[in-house]
Amino acid sequence: MSDIVSLPESPAFVLVRPQMGENIGAAARAMWNFSLDRMVVVAPRDGWPNPAAVAMASGAGRLLDEARLVGDLPEALGDSDFVFATTARERDLTKPVYDPRGAMVAAAARIAAGQRVSVLFGPERAGLENDDIARANAIISVPVNPVFASLNLAQCVLLVGYEWQRTQMDVTTERVEMAGTDWASGAEVEHLAQHYEDRMAEAGFFFPEHKAASMKLNLRNMWSRMPMTRADVQMLHGMMRQMVRWKDRG
Repeated sequence: MSDIVSLPESPAFVLVRPQMGENIGAAARAMWNFSLDRMVVVAPRDGWPNPAAVAMASGAGRLLDEARLVGDLPEALGDSDFVFATTARERDLTKPVYDPRGAMVAAAARIAAGQRVSVLFGPERAGLENDDIARANAIISVPVNPVFASLNLAQCVLLVGYEWQRTQMDVTTERVEMAGTDWASGAEVEHLAQHYEDRMAEAGFFFPEHKAASMKLNLRNMWSRMPMTRADVQMLHGMMRQMVRWKDRG
């Protein structure tokens, strides 16, 4: 008999390249205030485990003990179906934008439908980079004072966690008929994006050279906006392979 896979009942909070252990510990406390216990730590500046984080976490030390440590963002999002990125600044990326309340209502509905949801929080100094946000499906933007928009990492975690807790009282779910497939994971979308980027580079698509980086960023951002199933991903891989074969025959 095969093991039954238990799907998470809450979003994962992903701390991307956090700088200070104290802020990681404070974020753990904020998460546990609202029964959130799925923490992922991406490439922390001061190493891991971090004594300062443990001291600051106080009664939420279990979250640090069970936190998943990863080296980069693609690894952190490999099993995610939908990703929100928190940011206080305008970005030159086309993304759906939610306030924290709307984002957590959407997250609750997706989780109820069987998806794995992650929320990205950036490093303290400048927040998430555009390369990070390009891997997200949507943005969470907090309506703060425009002349002082900076939020401390733990404050942002607390704010989003609070809105998550509120959704648990009045969740409205949406059912999606999957037609025999599953939602594509973050790792599958990452592999698809790299496949297209490699083949298009070979075809000379990224020209002129000084625009290549922004073209690749826009392409990556396009993939993350598309809610794809595994069947969609397989079809798109097949389309690219067939086009390459056709060109080689020509």
